[in-house]
Amino acid sequence: MAEPLVCVGIDVSKARLDLALRPMGHEWSVPHDHDGITTLVERLQTGGPTLIVLEAPGGLELPVAVALAAADLPVVVVNPRQARDCANATGKLAKTDRMAAGVLAHVAEAVRPALRALPEAQSQARSGLLMRRRQRIDRLTAEKNRLSAAAVGLHPRIQAHLHGLEHERQDIDTELGHRIRSSPIGREQENLLPSVPGVGPVLSRTLVAQWPELGTLKRQEIAALVGVAPLHRDRGTRRGNRTVWGGRAHVRAALYMGALVAVRHNPVLKECYTRLRTAGKAAQVALTACMRKRLTILNAMLKHQTPWHINHAPTP
Repeated sequence: MAEPLVCVGIDVSKARLDLALRPMGHEWSVPHDHDGITTLVERLQTGGPTLIVLEAPGGLELPVAVALAAADLPVVVVNPRQARDCANATGKLAKTDRMAAGVLAHVAEAVRPALRALPEAQSQARSGLLMRRRQRIDRLTAEKNRLSAAAVGLHPRIQAHLHGLEHERQDIDTELGHRIRSSPIGREQENLLPSVPGVGPVLSRTLVAQWPELGTLKRQEIAALVGVAPLHRDRGTRRGNRTVWGGRAHVRAALYMGALVAVRHNPVLKECYTRLRTAGKAAQVALTACMRKRLTILNAMLKHQTPWHINHAPTP
């Protein structure tokens, strides 16, 4: 006789971890601290859950997910939008921490999301540095805009702040480069990716830090993961243009900025962009197609460990 399924949903907040178990309907909570996580892991180890689902509220879930994975418990971190869509589909429009845990348990029971390896400590550290770099860039942009409209008497203060922000950004770049080069896999990727015209240090480090799947998936999966795969929304007699959406916004933004350079300096992408524009495609459509083409090239390069060469561009 097959063992009964035990699906667990965990809602993560700063102060508390709320749990719901299906199909038993049990609910309980623990403090979100070291002792609470230890208690959580011990109780789940004795219960033998089939699947544990958490959502990703901006990094708060990482200590819990890592502790569960270290105890060999089957844990999956899902996109909060997917959990909310499941709640809406079942008519649960209100939201509390306990209700959210119940929805996650329902997702575990009904959807059974596939288990994925959690990022290692080095990968988490690189992603954190990259996020901090984006925050500094955003602040630099805001301060530069403020400088142009501020009174002359405030310029020295704003410029001093700009100097500090720029110094911190340079320190982050240095540390990020050191962390990538200290990893054998990161060092190989860092050596291969910049060989492609239009891939600079920022794009290269973004791909290494926040896209560990690069070189391991099919080209269609890679495009969908980033959010540059054309998706159709045809229903009944309605037919429309294909659109792209979803995926990893920060990676996509870095790829977009790199595409603006690549269509001028990368011969393969320049030819692709020119051909699409000549055929009457809009500029954004042509740029997105070039982003997707370059993803295919980068994915194949890392999969086969082949550097870029204009006469022998790698194929997927």
